[in-house]
Amino acid sequence: MQITDEQAKAMTSAGLNLIAQALTIYDSSLNLVVCNAPFQQMFSLPDALVTPGATFEETIRHLASRGEYGPVEDIDAFVQERIETALAFEPHYMERTRSNGRTISVEGSPLPQGGWVTVYTDITAAKQQETLLHARSDALSDQVLAHAEQLAATNRELASMITALEETKRQLTESEARTRLTTEMMPAHIAHVDASGHYTFSNRRLSSVIPGRPSNIVGLNIRDALGASAFGRIEPSLKDAYAGTPSVLEFTDDASARRIRVAFTPDGQCGVYILSMDITQETQTRVALQQTRKRELAAQMISGLAHDFSNLLTIILGMQSRLKRQPDLTADAKELIEGTLAAARRGGALLTSIADVTGPRELRPVATDTAQLLEDLTTLATPTLPPDVILQTEDLMPDTTVLLDKGRLTDSLLNLILNARDACGAKGQITLQQRCVNDTWIEWAVSDNGPGFSSSALDRGIDPFFTTKGSEGSGLGLSMVYDMTKSAGGDLRLRNKPAGGAQVILRLPFRSALPATTGLVLLVEDDGDIRAAVRDMLMELGHSVIEATSADEATALLADLPDIALILSDIQLVGEATGLDLAARVGNQLPLLLMTSLPADHALFRAAQACAPVLRKPFGAHDLAALITPSSVAAQ
Repeated sequence: MQITDEQAKAMTSAGLNLIAQALTIYDSSLNLVVCNAPFQQMFSLPDALVTPGATFEETIRHLASRGEYGPVEDIDAFVQERIETALAFEPHYMERTRSNGRTISVEGSPLPQGGWVTVYTDITAAKQQETLLHARSDALSDQVLAHAEQLAATNRELASMITALEETKRQLTESEARTRLTTEMMPAHIAHVDASGHYTFSNRRLSSVIPGRPSNIVGLNIRDALGASAFGRIEPSLKDAYAGTPSVLEFTDDASARRIRVAFTPDGQCGVYILSMDITQETQTRVALQQTRKRELAAQMISGLAHDFSNLLTIILGMQSRLKRQPDLTADAKELIEGTLAAARRGGALLTSIADVTGPRELRPVATDTAQLLEDLTTLATPTLPPDVILQTEDLMPDTTVLLDKGRLTDSLLNLILNARDACGAKGQITLQQRCVNDTWIEWAVSDNGPGFSSSALDRGIDPFFTTKGSEGSGLGLSMVYDMTKSAGGDLRLRNKPAGGAQVILRLPFRSALPATTGLVLLVEDDGDIRAAVRDMLMELGHSVIEATSADEATALLADLPDIALILSDIQLVGEATGLDLAARVGNQLPLLLMTSLPADHALFRAAQACAPVLRKPFGAHDLAALITPSSVAAQ
């Protein structure tokens, strides 16, 4: 294995720190090149004087001013004398007693390439022993002298071991600090629990993964840190990990509505390592992709059958129309012909509904005022209700603009209201509530006081063609609502209320719209023709535009131009960096909008949806304005 320069420096530093003596190397200009930790410790020097580049003059002046050399009348002259002696570059050895009473030896030797290497050794103990031996040499036997020498050797060995242990401790402390810093920078919670379920380590990221939980959890029991509901979800997998079986599970935290993925790894010593990640956006994107693939598969299976069936219906309609024109038809025959025509026309309408369910329908999110959405929906739904059926709305959303496919959402909510109307009959109450769930979901709950869902409706209500309305229903309404919801990465739930009546809960991902701006827009697009067309759209909307062709060029412009108010970037750009890399560099500093012609199942497209609004090419000025402000849409 080849050792890098950094590794070589670290190994050299570790080796020098293991030496019991203090060591310094100064270059020919008397600037510090390297020193070890005992040098700083021996003379209690500040960090500035043990940093490479520190001058010999600064160190001598600091020591003289502090009284290291005893009383010095003229410090400047003293320092200058020491400098001149050092510049002579002659080998020397000396012993001196410091102001603190300890004795050191100083041995200096010039280097062939210029400069000095100096070794400082604390010889206080040796001097004291030497004095003692001389003072009592007549009374000491040869055995005592040998024993004293042995003790001195043992002390030197112990001092060497202590130095090695201190260096090992220092390296372990630095390694632990680097490990903790690395784990705390990860967008995941990393922890360890012992056999009793108490945390012995945590990178303090639990609160960012599962909001509402504490950050400092070392010493807490995992049940107390997570709460009863979340702990109940993970407890079976945690028990498996204690038994030696690693596992991964996903669950939805009830309190925060976040989707969490947790991995459990046994440590081999009755404890468990835990890795937790917030995968809410990933799950929303995955659900949308799965629904898109289901639609594609259904479309492939149905399109051929629908084509042939349409041809048969066309033939049936034509033949029945000819029969209807025949003279001398009896009343019974005319009734049969009309019934056949009505059935054929209903079959054609059913084919149209199937095409709506399985055909390609791209989501077109626009900046939407949810309060206005609720008001418009009330205006549409009220005339369709019987006089004694009351529609009550409750708006708990904050005053914010969000990205929604307003048309498809309105159709879906209207469908749910009409289903609730049918359940109520001639008299009843329908309630529509919209609210924000932890800045993760927008939730609409449509409730009625009718008889509620049957058990079969709860199990199969979202299945195509399932209906409880007999011949009056197609069985496609609720399945189309489900399709819209899943295509947007949301969720649809059917349930009966404890007090009676049915409730449908529709959730869509919470995506804030870009703030209104007419300031400077940074347009990042590598195709010249497309860049020109988009630039014209932005200028029509009242923006000033500056252009870039790559993420690196855009980054440089952002550093130089603080007035940029919005970034519009293609996902695929020239160079190695993509629009996603640019989004990561910008972070939350500026509003950012991405555009692309990639298909919805492309990995880059899915990744882009998780970090910014995505505009599908081709698009016009109306589509661009719709993602910024509702007022911009109205102006087009």
